Amino acid sequence: MSLTVWHKPVLAGEVIKWLGIRPDGTYVDATVGTGGHALEIARRLTTGRLVGIDRDAQALEQARERLKDYERQVTLVEANFSRIDEVARELRLPPIDGLVADLGVSTLQLDTGDRGFSFRQAAPLDMRMDRSSPLTADEIVNRWSERELADLLFHFGEEHDARRIARAIVRKRPIRDTEHLATVVAGARKAKGRQKLHPATKTFLALRIAVNREMEELGQFLLRAPATLSSGGRWVILSYHSLEDRQVKQAFRRLAAAGEMKVLTKKPIMPSAEEIESNPRARSARMRVAEKIGAARPQE
Repeated sequence: MSLTVWHKPVLAGEVIKWLGIRPDGTYVDATVGTGGHALEIARRLTTGRLVGIDRDAQALEQARERLKDYERQVTLVEANFSRIDEVARELRLPPIDGLVADLGVSTLQLDTGDRGFSFRQAAPLDMRMDRSSPLTADEIVNRWSERELADLLFHFGEEHDARRIARAIVRKRPIRDTEHLATVVAGARKAKGRQKLHPATKTFLALRIAVNREMEELGQFLLRAPATLSSGGRWVILSYHSLEDRQVKQAFRRLAAAGEMKVLTKKPIMPSAEEIESNPRARSARMRVAEKIGAARPQE
């Protein structure tokens, strides 16, 4: 497997620092993808254990290859991260010492043409992380009503031109592929000065969120994960757009107010200019960290 197709983990050094890996600890990468963060964790384990969860079977194949030198420490599970508590029970895991979830789309998903995540090449309107899921972007783009489309783009993409774009999509149906969709969206949006993002960025984000039920799944993960952590267990989450980050921030605040967690990052940690230059897809990352309240955490 060529290294060039593997996802470059975002804020890898910061993730490892805040997890405070113990060689004998139990860790879970709840969105293991192709194994970038998992590899950094596994390298630091001796008698400890790492569980990697992902709903993308193709990504898990690459993670298995990437982590083959650490088979004794690592278990990979095909599941949605919203099932964190069920996975922990099924594997009979002890309380988890460190839990990381990187909510971003992997390079594998973006750069694999037939997945339909990117508007930079013509590809089927798919966007499913779990290829067995019934809902695709094609179903939404070509069958949903104009009003449903507009509401979706406004709420999940925070797209101010949502109604204009939805109207254009309906008029141009059938939308053939990702390239066709991107062209229709670009033609419908109002240009306001120099654009930092591609005009279709927010539309594609909204569709991806809807297809994969990302906000619902994140909500379930935030609800279920605390019970799986050990006292003093660390919880690291990387988000990439305001809807995700807001949901994480609010959940951490609620847990802190309830006396269950201590928020360790008053403000989100963001990538350095150097990291963004070497990995442009890191530019929107925001990392938040919390710790489960309980017995004092052992000294590193």
